[in-house]
Amino acid sequence: MNEDTMKDRFLTFSLGEEFFGIDIVYVTEIVGIQPITVVPELPGFIRGIINLRGQIIPVMDIRSKFNKEQKAYNDRTCIIVVDVKEFSIGIIVDAVSEVMTIEDDNIVPPPEIGSFGRKYIRSVAKHNDDVILIIDCEKLLNLEDSNDLLTTIE
Repeated sequence: MNEDTMKDRFLTFSLGEEFFGIDIVYVTEIVGIQPITVVPELPGFIRGIINLRGQIIPVMDIRSKFNKEQKAYNDRTCIIVVDVKEFSIGIIVDAVSEVMTIEDDNIVPPPEIGSFGRKYIRSVAKHNDDVILIIDCEKLLNLEDSNDLLTTIE
């Protein structure tokens, strides 16, 4: 897909009752939950690594990253594989919803509530009666985290 057709397109997913979106340009694929190999000394929100067709990919539990209560994985649990700054990581989510187009005029900056909750949220989208929190993939896995992961996994 060229960049124009991916503009304003987001993959939406749920964590409990909340909806989140990731800019589709970051998403490479979606896979079902699969065996995760635990690697010692990784940050707590990194569950471990998976072997995805020969590529070793670290897997982040976004519930842990967002300090949400843990939930048992089920048949709707998915791993969204994203590429951020030439680094692939899997993000475990409760369920993938859909790919949707959200026009710029339906996207606003996150509310000013101190720095709490804004660290990983780039913007807030309004879609019908729903609110979708748009994640900033660059901040979700900052440079320090990715360097630590690469050092530990290699």
